[in-house]
Amino acid sequence: MHKRIRRLVRETRLSVDDLLYPLFVRPGKGLKIPISSMVGQFQLSIDYILEEIKEVEGLGIPGVILFGIPERKDEMGSEAYSDDGIIQRAVRAIKEEFPDFLVITDVCLCEYTSHGHCGVVEGDQILNDPTLQLLAKQALSHASAGADMVAPSDMMDGRVAAIRKALDEQGYSEIPILAYSAKFASSFYGPFREAVESAPQFGDRKSYQMDFANGNEALREVRMDIQEGADIVMVKPALPYLDIISRVKEEFGIPVAAYNVSGEYAMIKAAAQLGWVDGEKVMMESLVSIKRAGADIILTYFAKEAAKRL
Repeated sequence: MHKRIRRLVRETRLSVDDLLYPLFVRPGKGLKIPISSMVGQFQLSIDYILEEIKEVEGLGIPGVILFGIPERKDEMGSEAYSDDGIIQRAVRAIKEEFPDFLVITDVCLCEYTSHGHCGVVEGDQILNDPTLQLLAKQALSHASAGADMVAPSDMMDGRVAAIRKALDEQGYSEIPILAYSAKFASSFYGPFREAVESAPQFGDRKSYQMDFANGNEALREVRMDIQEGADIVMVKPALPYLDIISRVKEEFGIPVAAYNVSGEYAMIKAAAQLGWVDGEKVMMESLVSIKRAGADIILTYFAKEAAKRL
């Protein structure tokens, strides 16, 4: 069949409009520190973040999601909700130079806590309800700094409702929530934890992230977040959970995001470096498969490369 006929009848079309680019921001100036397990990705100081935003905007990518590496960590993750925190400073700088660019912020404590967990810790227990107050403070500080959307990734029960209430009460009712609703306790997060220096110092995160064997639970979690006020729901990771993406889209019909996570990215990059696969072709096939499964939005470290291809 002629290639142009194949284009005419193609069922799934990936667009640059489907992509969001994750960025890692750290304190300092003139810093562009390579992440060894994520080829082509860096920890960036704010001046380099601004250069990156200029390129990303020029490629037509609608927005970025920011993850922070703080100057210091403590038991309560206090830099996460400080008005002078790294994310808050980065958002203000971006909005000053690129006021119309979409800036989404990750809302979670794990990058900021000395123990590396996503919530308040007592002994060896992660406390759900005390964590909600801190997540709400963090989301509110991001909105105050100029964030266009907040994305809670912690998987604490009730955090969407707590964040929605805090935002509404302080006059930020127009700020949408992108909820990490079906976030699995996955082994694909390893490179990300290197990137944000957030590996747990004891235990693991299985008590609050989802068992990767469970599908029906994912739908219950998504339903709960929608009822609490989530505007967009996310499945994370993406490629091992295409069935979950499809089920969520079919069941709820609201905008669905999928996070093409660090481990998925790193595997393709590593195989391509060894000459085992054609990296660009595997990248595009992977992203199209996520779109075909039902994702409306794809968070991916491939965003810039894919945008150039598209």
